[in-house]
Amino acid sequence: MAQDFNKVDAIVTELTGLETKLSDPATHGDPNEARRIGKRHAELKPVVAKYREYLQLLDDEKVAREMGEEDAAFLAEAEQMAIARDLAAEKLQEMLIPRDPMDGNDVILEIKAGAGGEESALFAGDLMRMYLKYAEKRGWATQVLEAEESDMGGYKDIAIAVKSKGVVPPEDAPFANLKFEGGVHRVQRVPVTESQGRIHTSAAGVLVLPEAEEVDVTIDPNDLRIDVFRSSGPGGQSVNTTDSAVRITHMPTGIVVSCQNEKSQLQNKESAMRILRARMLAAAQEAANAAASDVRKSQVRTVDRSERIRTYNFPENRLADHRVGFKSNNLDAVMNGDLDPVISACIEADTKERLATFGD
Repeated sequence: MAQDFNKVDAIVTELTGLETKLSDPATHGDPNEARRIGKRHAELKPVVAKYREYLQLLDDEKVAREMGEEDAAFLAEAEQMAIARDLAAEKLQEMLIPRDPMDGNDVILEIKAGAGGEESALFAGDLMRMYLKYAEKRGWATQVLEAEESDMGGYKDIAIAVKSKGVVPPEDAPFANLKFEGGVHRVQRVPVTESQGRIHTSAAGVLVLPEAEEVDVTIDPNDLRIDVFRSSGPGGQSVNTTDSAVRITHMPTGIVVSCQNEKSQLQNKESAMRILRARMLAAAQEAANAAASDVRKSQVRTVDRSERIRTYNFPENRLADHRVGFKSNNLDAVMNGDLDPVISACIEADTKERLATFGD
């Protein structure tokens, strides 16, 4: 049975307009505008392609049924087309659900050691390597913006930029996938600092911030206090003889960002500003979510940074995601970047929730 997808006609019109703009050399004179148009084009193109597939199957099925009045062999073909048409309609309906507007963004991933002392810092380092390997598998580029090492080679705090290469559909972008990693990650294992072989539990926190373009967040330079200081390594050991480290305080919000990873003061300032913009965009999103409907609040609960979302049990080689009930016995593979199954489970649960509330 044909479904009413009249709303897609407006999307088709918008896509045509975007393609016209992208073919105009003047558009590319403004990189920010070109990127905005490119992202929107990448978002709409798969929807229009699926819609056209659905219409084609609808027409082919109609023709096959008409021919089936003279030759029964065509009726079986029509039934197969009907199945394919229903699947296309189901997928299209899913694609029309309003997405998180940040899904197409790159991300800044912050990992912070929590309860557990040095073991927590070592686990934070393990999480960092897990995400770097996952990003490599997805073909994303990564850059360590800031890292504060612990005495034993772990990380007290680390910030990583994860970027897609080129313009990609929102569902393939870093934020659409990594946003479900935000929260408290708990580890159970025998720490290297444990001499009695006892299993300890510690935790690390992960913040996933959509990276903001300069046009996304307005920052008045007069609202910034910028301090420079000498970089230092684990235990306070000096690793730089110049004042290249930068601390930026956004006075209206109280957000403070420090960067000392680069040798250049300018590079550290640029990294700090990227993190500051991302944190300010996230704060604005949280404020908007707080003012939104209860339905929207329930959706963003899955990325609550304070929620204990996952347990990594090393002795049993087991991973458990507490939000969606996902469990696997291949923790070694997960720590090697094989995150697709658990992330897919989170995306599937989120999609079902959005489908259930779509149109309410």
